[in-house]
Amino acid sequence: MPRAPFAIGEHSVAPGGRATIDLPVSHLSDHTPVSMSVHVIHGKSEGPVVFVSAGIHGDEVIGVEIVRRLLRATARKAVKGTLIVIPIVNAFGFMNHSRYLPDRRDLNRSFPGSPAGSLASRLAHLFLTEIVARSDFGIDLHSAAVHRTNLPQIRISPDNPVTMDLAQVFGAPVILQSPLRDGSLRGAAKAMGKDILLYEAGEGLRFDEHSVRAGVAGILRVLGYKGMVGGRGIAAATTPPQVCTASKWLRAPSGGLLRVFKRDGDVVAAGTVLAAVSDPFGREEREIEAPFDGIIVGRAVMPVVNEGDAVFHLARVASVAHAETAVDGLTAQMADDPLFDEDEII
Repeated sequence: MPRAPFAIGEHSVAPGGRATIDLPVSHLSDHTPVSMSVHVIHGKSEGPVVFVSAGIHGDEVIGVEIVRRLLRATARKAVKGTLIVIPIVNAFGFMNHSRYLPDRRDLNRSFPGSPAGSLASRLAHLFLTEIVARSDFGIDLHSAAVHRTNLPQIRISPDNPVTMDLAQVFGAPVILQSPLRDGSLRGAAKAMGKDILLYEAGEGLRFDEHSVRAGVAGILRVLGYKGMVGGRGIAAATTPPQVCTASKWLRAPSGGLLRVFKRDGDVVAAGTVLAAVSDPFGREEREIEAPFDGIIVGRAVMPVVNEGDAVFHLARVASVAHAETAVDGLTAQMADDPLFDEDEII
């Protein structure tokens, strides 16, 4: 018996079909309509319904490039189930190179939203009802904020074996267990019984090839694991990711010029000097040391800091040697993976 068409908004997609659908969001002050564009791939065969979203924060553009390459990769594959892809959730922020919506609200603190609330609340409600409610699980793509960068990592809720299993399959260098936050997409989806993998990588308003490759490969691994796409050409992660159960932001002890000695992805022992902050006259210098064994999963990229600025995001590791092996192995695999021949990514 053939599958039923996939209904979304006021549209439907036939089995074996692909379509880009615009879900109306609002109008700009000059009455220009703004929509949330959704690409639906509705396979002929039964399978999970999975969404992949990017651009919840408008300045986190790396996810948009990951989605573009994902759509090119799946164009040559027969998809089982249904794949819903949303390249830019927050079109307002994307057009203005801003993390926020015009009402200065953070969309990822506005869920579950309301059809009669603020602009952020209305967009959150639309995404939750039209995308999350129709899906079995999702993958949400993020980067660090402007002037910061993140090592490719998957963030999941503690004590959730389902997302831990999928995170292991994804194969990012680090899996970071992170509690749910009020108003977040992950939190609202969990309340609906839906699990989400949150991928963090790269820097706001910047592309980073390594982070893009890790994201595309990870998504394809998860889709292959779920039986939605064929596994040919998708190499499994050769080294288990490093699982971190806690992390801490290390902050600048004073204002001044930041000289960084360690980079994102570096595994450091407790007491390692990560950076130094000097005053412009060179009279004083204060060092920033690792308070525990860890891996740097995020850091500031601006050399000018104020006292209290977040400088390094350090995730705790149980074994420095094991963490180094995990990061080095997965980094090398990204460089050698035949999935990413040049003609595949342009």
